[in-house]
Amino acid sequence: MREPFETVAIGAAPVVSAPDGSEVRPLCVIPGAGSFAQFRLAAGEVAKAVVHRTVQEIWYVVRGTGEIWRRADGVTETVELRPGVCLTIPLGTHFQFRALGAPLEVVAATVPPWPVSSPDEATVVDGPWEPTF
Repeated sequence: MREPFETVAIGAAPVVSAPDGSEVRPLCVIPGAGSFAQFRLAAGEVAKAVVHRTVQEIWYVVRGTGEIWRRADGVTETVELRPGVCLTIPLGTHFQFRALGAPLEVVAATVPPWPVSSPDEATVVDGPWEPTF
C-alpha cells in the first residue's frame, strides 16, 4: 500500500530540541525510507558533539555561517558552513557544529527516518568546542 502524501509548511512545524541542543523543526517523513528537518543555531551557539546510533544525514546550509567538525575511521576535519554547502554525516561519525556571526540554518535528510521514540539515538561524545547547551 502506498503511503499517504505529506505536506508541512515550515512555519507550522513544531520546534523541538535536538539531542545536540540545536533547535529542530521536523518536517516530512517517508516511513522506512527517510525524514527531513530544519536545524537552527542562534549566533554564537555551539551544539553538543554527538554520534548517531542508527541514522546518517545529508545537510544543506540555507542561511548563516559556521563550522562543522567531523571524525570517523581515523579521519578528522573541520569544514566551513555557509549557504550552498552540502555535506554528509555517515553512520558512526562523531560531529559537532557551531554558528558564527549570525544564526545558522541547515536542512537535512535523515536515512532511515529519525527514530522519534528512541531516547538513545544520539550519544554525546567529546568534540573540539565547549557546547553552549
